[in-house]
Amino acid sequence: MPVTDVQHDLDALTLTITADFAAPVERVWQVYADPRQLEKVWGPPTYPATVVDHDLTPGGRMTYYMTSPTGEKHAGYWVVGEVDEPRSFTFEDGFADADFNPLPGLPVSRCVYTFAEHDGGTRATYVSAYASAEALQQVLDMGVVEGASAAIGQIDVLLAG
Repeated sequence: MPVTDVQHDLDALTLTITADFAAPVERVWQVYADPRQLEKVWGPPTYPATVVDHDLTPGGRMTYYMTSPTGEKHAGYWVVGEVDEPRSFTFEDGFADADFNPLPGLPVSRCVYTFAEHDGGTRATYVSAYASAEALQQVLDMGVVEGASAAIGQIDVLLAG
Protein backbone atom coordinates (compact mmCIF):
# COMPACT_ATOMS: atom_id res chain seq x y z
CA MET A 1 0.00 0.00 0.00
CA PRO A 2 1.66 3.25 -1.08
CA VAL A 3 -0.12 5.48 1.48
CA THR A 4 2.39 6.11 4.25
CA ASP A 5 0.64 8.80 6.28
CA VAL A 6 -2.79 10.41 6.70
CA GLN A 7 -3.33 13.52 8.81
CA HIS A 8 -6.47 15.57 9.24
CA ASP A 9 -6.32 18.84 11.10
CA LEU A 10 -9.67 20.38 12.03
CA ASP A 11 -7.91 23.58 13.18
CA ALA A 12 -5.99 24.05 9.91
CA LEU A 13 -9.00 22.68 7.93
CA THR A 14 -6.79 20.26 5.99
CA LEU A 15 -6.52 16.61 5.08
CA THR A 16 -3.04 15.50 4.03
CA ILE A 17 -2.25 12.10 2.52
CA THR A 18 1.33 11.07 1.77
CA ALA A 19 2.17 8.19 -0.55
CA ASP A 20 5.41 6.72 -1.90
CA PHE A 21 5.73 5.13 -5.34
CA ALA A 22 8.57 3.13 -6.89
CA ALA A 23 8.51 5.18 -10.09
CA PRO A 24 10.02 8.45 -11.29
CA VAL A 25 8.16 11.74 -10.76
CA GLU A 26 7.46 12.02 -14.50
CA ARG A 27 5.73 8.62 -14.53
CA VAL A 28 3.55 9.43 -11.52
CA TRP A 29 2.65 12.76 -13.17
CA GLN A 30 1.35 10.87 -16.21
CA VAL A 31 -1.24 9.11 -14.03
CA TYR A 32 -2.92 12.50 -13.53
CA ALA A 33 -2.13 13.99 -16.96
CA ASP A 34 -3.68 11.11 -18.95
CA PRO A 35 -7.47 10.78 -18.46
CA ARG A 36 -7.46 7.05 -19.28
CA GLN A 37 -4.88 6.40 -16.55
CA LEU A 38 -6.57 8.76 -14.10
CA GLU A 39 -9.90 6.99 -14.36
CA LYS A 40 -8.21 3.73 -13.32
CA VAL A 41 -7.20 5.26 -9.99
CA TRP A 42 -9.45 8.23 -9.18
CA GLY A 43 -12.24 6.27 -7.51
CA PRO A 44 -11.85 3.43 -5.05
CA PRO A 45 -12.00 -0.06 -6.62
CA THR A 46 -15.73 -0.46 -5.91
CA TYR A 47 -16.54 3.00 -7.40
CA PRO A 48 -14.64 3.16 -10.69
CA ALA A 49 -14.29 6.57 -12.31
CA THR A 50 -15.12 7.64 -15.84
CA VAL A 51 -13.40 10.84 -16.92
CA VAL A 52 -15.60 12.87 -19.27
CA ASP A 53 -13.52 16.03 -19.76
CA HIS A 54 -9.86 16.47 -18.87
CA ASP A 55 -7.88 19.68 -19.25
CA LEU A 56 -4.92 19.78 -16.86
CA THR A 57 -3.97 23.37 -17.69
CA PRO A 58 -4.52 26.54 -15.63
CA GLY A 59 -8.24 27.33 -15.75
CA GLY A 60 -9.05 23.90 -17.22
CA ARG A 61 -11.75 21.54 -15.99
CA MET A 62 -11.87 17.86 -15.33
CA THR A 63 -15.31 16.28 -15.05
CA TYR A 64 -15.95 12.73 -14.01
CA TYR A 65 -18.40 10.39 -12.42
CA MET A 66 -17.90 7.37 -10.22
CA THR A 67 -20.22 4.40 -10.54
CA SER A 68 -21.34 2.59 -7.39
CA PRO A 69 -21.61 -1.20 -7.20
CA THR A 70 -25.38 -0.79 -7.73
CA GLY A 71 -24.93 1.39 -10.82
CA GLU A 72 -25.56 4.81 -9.27
CA LYS A 73 -23.46 7.59 -10.81
CA HIS A 74 -21.86 10.23 -8.57
CA ALA A 75 -20.45 13.20 -10.50
CA GLY A 76 -17.65 15.55 -9.61
CA TYR A 77 -15.40 18.18 -11.10
CA TRP A 78 -12.04 19.87 -10.84
CA VAL A 79 -11.24 23.47 -11.72
CA VAL A 80 -7.50 23.54 -12.31
CA GLY A 81 -5.43 26.36 -10.82
CA GLU A 82 -1.66 26.29 -11.08
CA VAL A 83 0.26 23.62 -13.00
CA ASP A 84 4.00 23.00 -12.63
CA GLU A 85 4.52 19.87 -14.74
CA PRO A 86 5.65 17.34 -13.49
CA ARG A 87 6.03 18.64 -9.93
CA SER A 88 2.62 19.90 -8.83
CA PHE A 89 -0.83 21.13 -9.64
CA THR A 90 -3.69 22.75 -7.75
CA PHE A 91 -7.41 22.44 -8.24
CA GLU A 92 -10.81 22.88 -6.66
CA ASP A 93 -12.56 19.53 -6.26
CA GLY A 94 -16.31 19.45 -5.86
CA PHE A 95 -19.41 17.32 -6.02
CA ALA A 96 -21.64 17.84 -9.05
CA ASP A 97 -25.04 17.03 -10.50
CA ALA A 98 -25.46 14.88 -13.64
CA ASP A 99 -24.63 17.90 -15.82
CA PHE A 100 -21.45 18.60 -13.79
CA ASN A 101 -22.84 21.71 -12.10
CA PRO A 102 -21.60 22.18 -8.51
CA LEU A 103 -23.95 20.75 -5.89
CA PRO A 104 -24.80 23.36 -3.26
CA GLY A 105 -24.41 22.32 0.34
CA LEU A 106 -21.58 19.86 -0.33
CA PRO A 107 -17.95 20.70 0.46
CA VAL A 108 -15.49 21.97 -2.14
CA SER A 109 -11.84 21.35 -1.38
CA ARG A 110 -8.84 23.29 -2.60
CA CYS A 111 -6.25 20.68 -3.44
CA VAL A 112 -2.49 20.84 -3.88
CA TYR A 113 -0.85 17.71 -5.30
CA THR A 114 2.95 17.62 -5.25
CA PHE A 115 5.39 15.02 -6.53
CA ALA A 116 9.03 14.93 -5.41
CA GLU A 117 11.91 12.52 -5.84
CA HIS A 118 12.27 10.35 -2.73
CA ASP A 119 14.44 7.25 -2.12
CA GLY A 120 14.76 6.52 -5.83
CA GLY A 121 11.03 6.91 -6.44
CA THR A 122 8.35 9.53 -5.88
CA ARG A 123 6.75 10.92 -2.76
CA ALA A 124 3.28 12.29 -3.52
CA THR A 125 1.69 14.68 -1.08
CA TYR A 126 -2.03 15.31 -1.45
CA VAL A 127 -3.35 18.25 0.57
CA SER A 128 -7.04 19.17 0.58
CA ALA A 129 -8.15 22.34 2.37
CA TYR A 130 -11.75 23.07 3.33
CA ALA A 131 -13.67 26.27 4.08
CA SER A 132 -14.71 25.09 7.56
CA ALA A 133 -14.18 22.38 10.14
CA GLU A 134 -17.75 21.25 9.42
CA ALA A 135 -16.95 20.76 5.71
CA LEU A 136 -13.84 18.75 6.54
CA GLN A 137 -15.77 16.68 9.09
CA GLN A 138 -18.50 16.07 6.51
CA VAL A 139 -16.08 14.48 4.03
CA LEU A 140 -14.36 12.54 6.82
CA ASP A 141 -17.78 11.16 7.78
CA MET A 142 -18.40 10.28 4.11
CA GLY A 143 -15.28 8.06 4.17
CA VAL A 144 -12.85 10.23 2.22
CA VAL A 145 -9.79 8.81 3.99
CA GLU A 146 -10.73 5.21 3.25
CA GLY A 147 -11.86 6.00 -0.30
CA ALA A 148 -8.81 8.10 -1.18
CA SER A 149 -6.43 5.56 0.37
CA ALA A 150 -8.02 2.74 -1.65
CA ALA A 151 -7.91 4.85 -4.82
CA ILE A 152 -4.25 5.81 -4.30
CA GLY A 153 -3.49 2.15 -3.59
CA GLN A 154 -4.42 1.33 -7.18
CA ILE A 155 -1.61 3.50 -8.54
CA ASP A 156 1.06 0.87 -7.77
CA VAL A 157 -0.68 -1.64 -10.04
CA LEU A 158 -0.96 0.94 -12.83
CA LEU A 159 2.71 1.92 -12.49
CA ALA A 160 3.81 -1.72 -12.56
CA GLY A 161 1.79 -2.46 -15.74
